[in-house]
Amino acid sequence: MTAPRTRQSPAARGVLYVHSSPGALCPHVEWAASRALDVAVSFDWSEQPALAGSQRAEFFWEGAAGSGATIASALLGWDQLRFEVTEDPGPGRDGGRWLHTPALGIHFAQTDTVGNVVLPEDRLRAAILAAGTDTVHLHRELRRALGQAWDDELEPYRHASDFSSVVWLHNVG
Repeated sequence: MTAPRTRQSPAARGVLYVHSSPGALCPHVEWAASRALDVAVSFDWSEQPALAGSQRAEFFWEGAAGSGATIASALLGWDQLRFEVTEDPGPGRDGGRWLHTPALGIHFAQTDTVGNVVLPEDRLRAAILAAGTDTVHLHRELRRALGQAWDDELEPYRHASDFSSVVWLHNVG
């Protein structure tokens, strides 16, 4: 007779992008991610040229299903952070994407197998209802549901690494 198998949470994986962190906060970010994943982690930090004095890191993680939400929650206490957490979908569960900026707070979106944001039917119906016949309002509601303001704010930080050339334009116009 064999022993009964214990059911384990399905393994999940994703990426934590710390787009900008004050240098003094970096060890605390690693500690928070370690606690969320229940394993010691160490990030490879580099300068974030989009914001003087800040650091950036990318960390590929593996953990229990739902770890993306746990990581995002663990990082919410520090308003100076700009970060993005993704969790890939798995058997029987959707993926997720959490975006955070100091100005906007946190945004969550469900994602499909290739990382596209999926808008649930109820969210679409709410946008249509809120907009009525005003197409400009509908556009604004859909952009909000997609997290466009978060993407717009994070975009310069995503591309400001040693591997991409960013030209900073000031007083143009």
